[in-house]
Amino acid sequence: MSRSCTPRSRWLVTLSLATTGLLLTSLVAAAPRDARAATTESGAVSTADIPGVDEIRSSPNLKLVVNLPKETPLDATNSDLAFQGRYAFAGNYNGFVIYDISRPAAPTVVSQVLCPGSQNDISVHGDLLFLSTDSPRSDDSCDSTRVPSTETRWEGIKIFDISDKANPRYLKSVQTACGSHTHTLVPGKNRRTMYIYVSSYGPSDTYVGCPPPHDSISIVKVPVHRPTEAAVVATPNLFPDGGFEGVPGQKSATSGCHDITAYPSKNLAAGACMGDGILMDISNREAPRVINRVRDTENFAFWHSATFNNAGTKVVFTDELGGGGGATCNETIGPNRGADAIYDIVGRGKHRTMVFRSYFKIPRENADTENCVAHNGSLIPVFGRDIMVQAWYQGGISVWDFTNSANPREIAYWERGPLDAERLITGGSWSAYWYNGYIYSNDIAKGLDVLKLTDRRTWTANLVRYRELNVQTQSGRFGR
Repeated sequence: MSRSCTPRSRWLVTLSLATTGLLLTSLVAAAPRDARAATTESGAVSTADIPGVDEIRSSPNLKLVVNLPKETPLDATNSDLAFQGRYAFAGNYNGFVIYDISRPAAPTVVSQVLCPGSQNDISVHGDLLFLSTDSPRSDDSCDSTRVPSTETRWEGIKIFDISDKANPRYLKSVQTACGSHTHTLVPGKNRRTMYIYVSSYGPSDTYVGCPPPHDSISIVKVPVHRPTEAAVVATPNLFPDGGFEGVPGQKSATSGCHDITAYPSKNLAAGACMGDGILMDISNREAPRVINRVRDTENFAFWHSATFNNAGTKVVFTDELGGGGGATCNETIGPNRGADAIYDIVGRGKHRTMVFRSYFKIPRENADTENCVAHNGSLIPVFGRDIMVQAWYQGGISVWDFTNSANPREIAYWERGPLDAERLITGGSWSAYWYNGYIYSNDIAKGLDVLKLTDRRTWTANLVRYRELNVQTQSGRFGR
């Protein structure tokens, strides 16, 4: 399953007044390398303490503020989130929802757009909203129906005008090879152009529009003031050697990418590409170049997503073992599979390489009726430290510190019990992101959750205000 920030917005706050406080809070004890064995201030929960159906448990420093349930017709699977000003934009397999979050404790629905097509990965830029469609459709309209892959007529990127949040308007579609599972906004070198790096995978000889080999991404160029002229301008081959061949039934072969995170100001991007993790130079936005590639043939089954730290000196990759539908947070699977892997970026220029340091996995066992694995998260903007909030499906939400790459440590958590006590029903937090003082989670089944973190190590993040946030497009700034 899946999961972007634009640099066009300016800082809205300065953090100089917080420097002293940050220095005082920077010394946090490190956990052992084995994440499962790690003790944690949030309090590890044993198997016997697994909460009951819908029962909420959390560390004292992370609390639910409000839950806003899904509404029909957008009552399908919830997916990713994006933010702009006082609005949150939530993807759903049936379309997307725009929330007014000016009062985080009382969010309201501004509009709902019915436009089916999984998984509706979402991002925003100015008056434009971009939506990914990764299911074969009968056409590119919002009235399309799903068809077999042997009869694909369209899948790719949809573009909407959101200048009127109450009445979004469909502008344009761009068809891309193998559809668009996720996408990443990459601003051009000027403000007139936006690029969309489209990630997709799963080629087949019988899949119309997606024949093997599929070792590439699609790059869509969007003239910001003429979005109806958007078009694919390049399909760079990232794996001339075909990438990792995979292990049938155990580890995914590389056949495209699942997710890409860009750091435009550093001309870097990191790709999680099923069987490979890659670091790219994106100085030429239309011709990204792979400068380093890593593999984990021991523990990683499916390279799912990537997150840089603020300095751009580390990458956190996630392993979506079981595709998001399995119960992998248990003793049988252990601490190093279905986890995060932390890599330091060493060297300079084209000689930069990624060096593995450690794994992180939530230090709680979940029930066998709970799908749980590392999924989408974002950095919390704390100067001088690397702290991330992350979704773990029914494993809940974890806040963890990876300032010491070799010794990550959880500092907060929040979770609901399983959806059912007898059978596994897919649910839980798809994306958990920090935005302007709160954590927002799009729960697959339960709707929008708003949470508040109260912790001495992160209090300065409450001073930071973003104008726009697409988590897969990082800037390293504290406010934009």
